[in-house]
Amino acid sequence: ANLLIKKLKEMGIEANSSDLIAGTHIELTSEITVCCATDGNHGRSVAWGAQKFGCNCEIYIHRNVSIGREKAIARYGAKVNRIEGNYDDSVRIAAEVAEENSYYVVSDTSYEGYTDIPKDVMQGYTVMVDETMKQMKETPTHVFLQGGVGGFPAAAVSFFVESLDCPPIFVVVEPANADCLFQSAVNGEPTVVHGDLDTVMAGLACGEVSLLAWSILESYVPHFMTIKDDSISKTMQLLADRQTPIVAGESAVAGLAG
Repeated sequence: ANLLIKKLKEMGIEANSSDLIAGTHIELTSEITVCCATDGNHGRSVAWGAQKFGCNCEIYIHRNVSIGREKAIARYGAKVNRIEGNYDDSVRIAAEVAEENSYYVVSDTSYEGYTDIPKDVMQGYTVMVDETMKQMKETPTHVFLQGGVGGFPAAAVSFFVESLDCPPIFVVVEPANADCLFQSAVNGEPTVVHGDLDTVMAGLACGEVSLLAWSILESYVPHFMTIKDDSISKTMQLLADRQTPIVAGESAVAGLAG
C-alpha cells in the first residue's frame, strides 16, 4: 500500500489505503506491477497485498519451494515463476526482471541501493512481536529467532531494544546448510554462503545476508547457532501434541528447535 500511495503521490494524487481497497484509483494502480522472490510466505503476502490494493504481481520461487506454497501464492492472482536455482538466484532474477520491465521490487531482503521497501517490510514484522508481548505475562530473558536473510530477527530485535530498558538475550537460529548469518558473525562482516542451500526449513534457505538487517544484528545479537534438519519434525510434533495443538511450519519452529 505504501508503494502505491507513493506512486500516486508522484502523479499528484493524494490517496490512502482505504482509497486503494475501494478501487478509487484502479485505472492507475492496475498499470503497476510488483515483483519479488520468495520461499513462500513473503510472496504470498505480496500477492495478497497486490490483489487487495489493485495492482499486478509477479513472483519468483526456487526449485525447492513446495507445490502447496506455489498454489497458495497463485490463489491471490499472482503470476508465479519457478526457477532452477536457489533462493538467492531467484532474488537476482526478480531484480533483473523488474529492471527490464519497470516493475517494483517488494523484497524482504535488502542489498546495495535497495533498503527503503525492506525497511517497511521489517516494520510489518514488528506487529507480530508486539502482539506476542501483549499476550505474555513476563518479559522474556532469552529470545530465539529464526534467521533467513535476517529481516525477521532484525525487526524483532529492534522492537525489543526500542521497547525495553533491559532487552533480553538474543539467539539467531539457522539451518546448518544455509547459515549466512552465522558465518557473517564468525567473519565479522556480511558473508555469502554458497551451495544448493538444501534444507527442510525452506523459508530459511538463504545464502546472502540482508545488509539492512545485518547492521542491526551485528550490534545487538551476541549468539548465532545452526541446527540440523532432523530436529525440525520433532519440534513440530512437540507443538502438535500440546493440549491445545499448534500447527507450525518447518521454518517457523527453527527458533524453538534451537
